[in-house]
Amino acid sequence: MRPFLRMLFVALLTFAGVAHAQAIEPMPFKDHAQELRFQHLTHQLRCPMCQNETLADSNAPIARDLRNQIFQMMQQGKSDEEIKQYLVARYSRFVLYDPPLTPGTWLLWFGPLLILLGGAGVVLVAIRKRSRAGSIATEAPTDNGDDW
Repeated sequence: MRPFLRMLFVALLTFAGVAHAQAIEPMPFKDHAQELRFQHLTHQLRCPMCQNETLADSNAPIARDLRNQIFQMMQQGKSDEEIKQYLVARYSRFVLYDPPLTPGTWLLWFGPLLILLGGAGVVLVAIRKRSRAGSIATEAPTDNGDDW
């Protein structure tokens, strides 16, 4: 019984390794520089289906298809900008993890700073009001002449 369990354990480990190896899609890159370019580009692009995952990290079928599309476009000699323009034309600017600074994205880029400055202004006004109320209270006479 014990040898059977060992063989079963070894077989499970072997098949688990094969299943994991199939999850990773090997792509025939020309050289290491092209592979690095592919990884850099897929980390800059968002999966259209997943919430806040890059194309490189996503396991969604559409992410796999887009990775293959990007790989094919790289093999055709397209530049990174051409690939991004293709994906933006197809999926809008949502596909870019780092959207460009345009009038439509000003609030996205500067909104947190505006909220921080607004909060600092509210705190400053509250501190001034308290200091004025404290100075008026200390200036008021405590003895008003009434003898009880």
